[in-house]
Amino acid sequence: MQNTDFVYDVVILGAGSAGTVVAARASEDPNKQVCLIESGPDYSDSTSLPEDLRDPYKNSLVDHDWNHSYQPTAEHENINFPRGRVTGGSSAVNTTIALRGIPEDYDHWADLGNSEWSWPNVLPSFIRLERDLDFGSEKYHGDAGPIAIRRHPWDELTTTHQAWWETARNLGIPDCEDHNNPDSFGAGAQPMNRIGKLRISTSLAYLGTARGRPNLTIQANSHVRRLIINNHKVTSVEIQTTDGTIKKIHGKLFVLSAGAIQTPGILRRSGVGKPDDIQAMGLDLVARVDGVGHNLQDHPIIALTCELVDPTLASPDMPLIQTVMRYTADASSHRNDLQIELTSWTQRDDIPSSVALLGVLEHTYGSGSVLTKSSDPFAQPIINSLFCEDDRDTSRLTQSLQDCLQFSLTKPLSELISKVSCNSQDVNNLDTEGLTNLVRRYAKSGYHPCGTAKMGLATDSGSVVDQHGRSHTIDGLVIADASIMPQIPRANTNLTSIMIGERIGEWIRTNGAEYGL
Repeated sequence: MQNTDFVYDVVILGAGSAGTVVAARASEDPNKQVCLIESGPDYSDSTSLPEDLRDPYKNSLVDHDWNHSYQPTAEHENINFPRGRVTGGSSAVNTTIALRGIPEDYDHWADLGNSEWSWPNVLPSFIRLERDLDFGSEKYHGDAGPIAIRRHPWDELTTTHQAWWETARNLGIPDCEDHNNPDSFGAGAQPMNRIGKLRISTSLAYLGTARGRPNLTIQANSHVRRLIINNHKVTSVEIQTTDGTIKKIHGKLFVLSAGAIQTPGILRRSGVGKPDDIQAMGLDLVARVDGVGHNLQDHPIIALTCELVDPTLASPDMPLIQTVMRYTADASSHRNDLQIELTSWTQRDDIPSSVALLGVLEHTYGSGSVLTKSSDPFAQPIINSLFCEDDRDTSRLTQSLQDCLQFSLTKPLSELISKVSCNSQDVNNLDTEGLTNLVRRYAKSGYHPCGTAKMGLATDSGSVVDQHGRSHTIDGLVIADASIMPQIPRANTNLTSIMIGERIGEWIRTNGAEYGL
């Protein structure tokens, strides 16, 4: 690492799904000195990865986790909220689902004052990031990007996933061969960023080729305490290493890529946020930005546990997810606002021989918050998801639960199932009101938090950055991660986060003057 008086051109705070991409793209300019800071450890190549980071069949929930908890609904107690604390961030610990979202998602972002993020503008970045091993020759796909994507063919599907897909056909659901086709819907294999039993994280895909550059420094095991802001400009960042040493890293441009949960806390510890929030932490207000930590969006899910007749059909050695159905709720104006997924096994020790049917709400009206009550940089955030506070969300998620029930009662999947429950409660005799009550109580996160530092027009009091990721109030500060999404896309957010890193990283590389470089 450079000496502590050295001034980097670009300092990136957080080496997750977006931050690693920003670092890789920005450091392609040999004249820019780039520093990438990560709170967790760094593993330089696939051979040094611990097994929990290699294995894409299950999430890593312990060894490289932030140990967050959250309250899903007003009627539910706090439970774990996994996030990756390692280079690659949550892309290094997730289920490796590689969905893009649909054109309407990004055109809506543009309608909110972010014209750079319309579908025609983001599609080239989606193409650039991927190496689609199934559809790379299609005009809306890439075949040479760093993120390898493939779908399980029929003969790789587990018995339960084959039965699920046949059941979808029997229910009249059309096949979908490519869920990243912009016009697609129906049931089919999930696109996944894994090759065999190796998870393709952004650390492997992007840092693998960038590590040898002399102008890129990777500072792992270094927790961000706060930004140092003088005269409304960031001049340095205060970090703390694992041995307790506190030091400052100086730079010209600071890119905050700590994710939708950590980014708000760093801003607030730096005095940037809503006045009441900053006062509650016992800190002085540096800049009033009301949107920090608010507008938390996510995909609520409801799980139907299906006990199997044959216990050998469910095993943690199987890929957790292989298939998905994307469809539109009754009378909804939002295309593909619902999903149904099957898990190959569950993490419930009390019912080991079971699978889960997941109903997922992909377009939401409600939002929550990520609160910061302490100036201690290691204090846990308070995550309130507030799922199903909006009746429009509740009714559509209830329909998805009803549709999951229909799957469980239809052959051939029904022939594999001996008992169905929702959070240990019998559901077969419940009416719509009873199912709605279950949804309001037991809806949980799909672990796709976003929106807590959203981009938008400066006239929008809830926006934190402009459409190029630049802070409305603090010079030398850019945010590039899932927190800037103004509305959650109708897909798992990992690929969209990578796309955000691609766009902002490339802008910093090619249009440095627009960022004060």
